[in-house]
Amino acid sequence: MSLQFLWYIPNQVEPGHRGDDVVAGHNSLDTLTAQARALEEHGWGGALIGTGWGRPDTFTVATALAARTTTFQPLIAVRPGYWRPANFASAAATLDHLSGGRVLINVVSGRDNLAAYGDSEGDQAHRYARTAEFIRLVRRLWTEENVTHHGEHFAVTGSTVVPRPAARGERRHPRLYFGGASAAAERVAAAEADVQLFWGEPLDGIQERIERLRRLSEEAGRDLPPLEFGLRITTLVRDTTEEAWADAEAKVAAMAGGGIVRDPNRHTAVGQQRLLDLAGRGEVLDDNLYTAPGRFGGGGAGTTWLVGSAEDVAKSLRKYQNLGITHFVLSDTPYLPEIRRQGDRLLPLLRD
Repeated sequence: MSLQFLWYIPNQVEPGHRGDDVVAGHNSLDTLTAQARALEEHGWGGALIGTGWGRPDTFTVATALAARTTTFQPLIAVRPGYWRPANFASAAATLDHLSGGRVLINVVSGRDNLAAYGDSEGDQAHRYARTAEFIRLVRRLWTEENVTHHGEHFAVTGSTVVPRPAARGERRHPRLYFGGASAAAERVAAAEADVQLFWGEPLDGIQERIERLRRLSEEAGRDLPPLEFGLRITTLVRDTTEEAWADAEAKVAAMAGGGIVRDPNRHTAVGQQRLLDLAGRGEVLDDNLYTAPGRFGGGGAGTTWLVGSAEDVAKSLRKYQNLGITHFVLSDTPYLPEIRRQGDRLLPLLRD
């Protein structure tokens, strides 16, 4: 199975995300395009573009970047509730058609300011049941005609999406990524997603979850191709091991002293809490998984870091690959220089 190497593009209103360089026009089209084109030039497949109310609209940013690039694949984060299934299926199919099949989708069920855009949700069971129905209906709208569906959360009658998503070999529509570590989230992934994304947990935790998701897929009677797995993590790469650890420790010291703004999206969802709990097992787990950032405000992919030379980090990522990870979403700040550094030094080792 081929490997996918993606990065992260920070569509943020405020500059300096996770210690990024603070520059004028940090979220201008020219700045973001420079990052997307650098990804093309330095061996990356594309980038995750996050979502959340109070940030630039993710789909609009992805569309603009797709129009200014040729191979860049936007992994567009979307939320059921912000989008209704038919509207989203049509928008994504249109962009996929116009871009020649470059769209990837990350369905997000985590917390957001739902009331600000007129959404609401019940308990966790309700939230993930809605997500499962959203994914199932979107997939039908991309692959069937005259779709009629009257479910608990969504309804369409005689709905046909045109144009259709671009066909590329066996690919019939954009790949659907999904995250979440709760039991409810894992049931959705096992039955409905194409790729389950994990945060940067130690190898034993990832192995346990992969084995459980495969069992859940069998129990659910999954009628899709086998679930694939991805890793979203910060990778701090320097010329030498010593230099990498010195820089990592300096960054954490700056976080501890308030020099880097606390991640505003840091929540204690099940997956996030699993990461925060890792610090209790030690400051460095496996060979070079650094847990200290989580103690000082790092959230999501910034909670744990793989630290070292390109050879060190490649060795660790290959261990995840041996467990079954085939999709890697990496990043470090400042984003643009690290696109180049890690594209030139890390990716060739992983592709070897």
